[in-house]
Order: sequence, then C-alpha cells, then structure tokens
Amino acid sequence: MLWCMATIHQRTDTLTVGLLLAAVGGFLDAYTFVRHQVFANLQSGNVLLFCVEATARHWHRALLLLAPIAAFSVGVLVVQVLGLPRVQLLVHRPLRLMLTLQIALLAALATLPAGMPEQMTTVTVSFVAALQFSTFTTLRDSPYTTVAESGNLHKAIVAAHQWRMGKEPAAARRAGRYTAVVAAFAAGAVTGALLTRAAGTPAIATAAGLLAAVLVTLVRQTRQLERGMTDDRPPPPPPAATR
Repeated sequence: MLWCMATIHQRTDTLTVGLLLAAVGGFLDAYTFVRHQVFANLQSGNVLLFCVEATARHWHRALLLLAPIAAFSVGVLVVQVLGLPRVQLLVHRPLRLMLTLQIALLAALATLPAGMPEQMTTVTVSFVAALQFSTFTTLRDSPYTTVAESGNLHKAIVAAHQWRMGKEPAAARRAGRYTAVVAAFAAGAVTGALLTRAAGTPAIATAAGLLAAVLVTLVRQTRQLERGMTDDRPPPPPPAATR
C-alpha cells in the first residue's frame, strides 16, 4: 500500500505567496538571532547545540534546547493531523485556520514585555516555522522551502546552469523564481534585524502582518478559482414548454 503524506494545501504557491512567506522566514530568523543569538526556524542548530551542551554536561542548557525541537515536532504533527480526511470533514478550511493560528501567536508575542524568557520566543517561532515548513512546499512546479535558503540557493544555481548549458526556458524561469525567493528571505532578514534593534519585542508584529497578507492573498485566489469554476459550468436547460 502506497503511503501518502497528508496535506492541507492543495494548490501550488504563486510567486507572490512564496515571496511573502520567504520574507517572513528571514524576518523570524533575524528577530530571534538579534534578541537571543539563536536561529529558531529550523532545528539543525538546536540539535547541534544540544549535543554540544550534553557532551559538556551542561544539562540545564541542553534540556532547554529540547523545548524548541519539541515545538517544531508538534507543529509538523499538527499539519499532518489537519490533513487527515476525517479531520477535514470537521475543519472546512484547515489552511486558513493554520495561518490564523500563526498570525495570532506572533501577534501575542509582540505584546509581551521585553524581559520575557527566551524560551517563549524560541518555542513559539519554532512552532510557527514548523507549520509553515510543512505546509508551503511547492512553488509553481518546483519544491522549495520558505524558512531556510540552502535548498533554494542550490536549486537556483542548478537551474541557472541548466539554462546556460541547454538554453531551456523552463530552467531560466525556475532560476528566476528561486533567486527571487532567496532575495525575499534576505530582504526579510534585513528588515527584521533593523526593526528588532529599533523596536525590540513588538517588531515581530511585522511578521504577523506579512502572514496576514498571505492569508488575504490565498482567500482572494480561492474566490477567483471558485468564480472561474462557476463561470465554466454550462447554463441550465430551458424550462419545459407548457401546453
């Protein structure tokens, strides 16, 4: 029996959505680094630091690093559960629910006092990153990620090489899209660093605003598709003539 991963996002992402999400990813990484000198989007760094702290027998610090790893794991599971067919019978718009949850969590962080514990930020951002990482995975016809740029940069270079060697228009378009996503991540990181230094904790509300723009964009796209499907339906047959 072939196993398939549950999903709550049926369509591929447009470039507009991909750029907004990449900007959020860059912003959150810069925010957590400026405030706490950690990267909370993906967990490679936290796993590495856990191993380093554990080998040095710094058990308290090592255990603290498990919190964002656990939050990321829970976020992945939440997306999987929302993608189950029986759950989707109960939750009609799981993608909108997931985005609304991310916006609410980041907006709540923005209201907390400056002296809040580091773990509140890293755990929340790790959870939000997991939701985003697990949901938005395909840009047009190509896989991508919005919370880390190594894979996108690799694919941009490969696609540019394919275009250079074979003059394939599709490869040129892929290279352009991946390059734009990397640039959006960098722009988000620059904005995040500047705003976090200037405004402190409330700066993370900017990421919530960008996610709100993603939500509005997806709702508009859905309505356009639904209108298009309605317009394509054949007109109803004329009423039967009465005698």
